[in-house]
Amino acid sequence: MARKETEAMRRQQLIQATLQVIHDQGLQATTLGRVGQQAGISPGLVAHYFGDKRHLLAATYLSLVRSLEREYRLARAGAAAGLPRVRAIIDANFAASQSDAVTVSCWLSFWAQVNHVPSIARIQRVVTRRLESNLNHALAAFLPRADAVRLAEGLGVMIDGLWLRASLRTGGLDVAAARALAHRYLDSELHALTGGPHVQTA
Repeated sequence: MARKETEAMRRQQLIQATLQVIHDQGLQATTLGRVGQQAGISPGLVAHYFGDKRHLLAATYLSLVRSLEREYRLARAGAAAGLPRVRAIIDANFAASQSDAVTVSCWLSFWAQVNHVPSIARIQRVVTRRLESNLNHALAAFLPRADAVRLAEGLGVMIDGLWLRASLRTGGLDVAAARALAHRYLDSELHALTGGPHVQTA
């Protein structure tokens, strides 16, 4: 196996170990030593691949973002343009890959750092813009531009809020209920804009 492939596999192994440590012990308790212990290697080797905790955490957060991006790509590829694609993007945010216990713990841990860690904030801004961009592009296939932009923004906020509520043990919602509420919000807004949720798709 080529050296670059081996290094990529090792980095991914360490990222997976980091996700598990964050889930088990929390972000603040995550150290190179604990990640190395989880992965079965020395802390020095973790430092060799990532330098320090800050860079390891940034790489780990990016791995979550890329997982979500893969769901978006699948949504775009597997749904017709227009309303079906909007619905697929909603579903992507509540997919199994975004709802398992480890992933939820880690998203919540990183979100809590957005207001305190500039590198995490930069990544989160990209995540927010990408969701709105995907929604806006799909909505613009059958809505005027101004309506598409406004609805994409509102739907993005609704998705994030519902995902958060469903992810908290005290939230009173499960993932399926949260996803259904996001679709109902979409239908309600489309009814206000077009007179009904079942609009022509391009």
